[in-house]
Amino acid sequence: MNFKDAVVFITGANRGLGKALAQAALAAGARKVYAGARDPATVTLAGVTPVKIDVTNGADIAAAAQALPDVTILINNAGIFTGSGVSTPDAVASARAELETNLFGPMALSQAFAATLKRNGGGAIVNVLSALSWISLPTSGTYSVSKAAAWALTNGLRGELQAQNTQVLGAHMGYMDTDMTDGVDAPKAAPADVALAIVTALEAGQDEVLADDTARQVKQGFTAPRSAYLGQPRAA
Repeated sequence: MNFKDAVVFITGANRGLGKALAQAALAAGARKVYAGARDPATVTLAGVTPVKIDVTNGADIAAAAQALPDVTILINNAGIFTGSGVSTPDAVASARAELETNLFGPMALSQAFAATLKRNGGGAIVNVLSALSWISLPTSGTYSVSKAAAWALTNGLRGELQAQNTQVLGAHMGYMDTDMTDGVDAPKAAPADVALAIVTALEAGQDEVLADDTARQVKQGFTAPRSAYLGQPRAA
């Protein structure tokens, strides 16, 4: 899927990776970039068209699908991170909030735009996932639940939309240097580097991109005798 002359709709495009993806799409020759945000006034990047979109709001999604009939690439980037473990007192509430944004939002948007992409030749859907789709940390348990579910969604969409020639790309990465991870003390990738990796992978026709060293190391560890997702062994 080429970005040259493409029409791209990116959710959560007012900051962080979403803004970097909008910049990368423009640099790759996109004809138009729709930059989605809950508050369109927060979209400050020149050369894009702000769009009001709360991915948890069905009316917003329906309105966007009706108003943007020329979209050829949908990038489901909007996400939230609560920093909650799965056994903490607020775990259920945190998981519900993260699932609404990180899973049900991309699912609803993909459903809403599938017919648009088909009419426009097939196009592509990019789901921004995470290396935490595959492993769970004490401070990311509920987030990992939502991203693991979003990974399964991505794989399901790929198979179901294959007949209409829609490319579905799952993008995995570790922590990025964004507002979402301000309180996280860990190595962080630059959003611009991750965005470039995603654009490059989509143009190469790939179905999955491991956008940084963290994602590559986690995926490679699947074949280890004790895979990373099993965590540390219990004391004898």
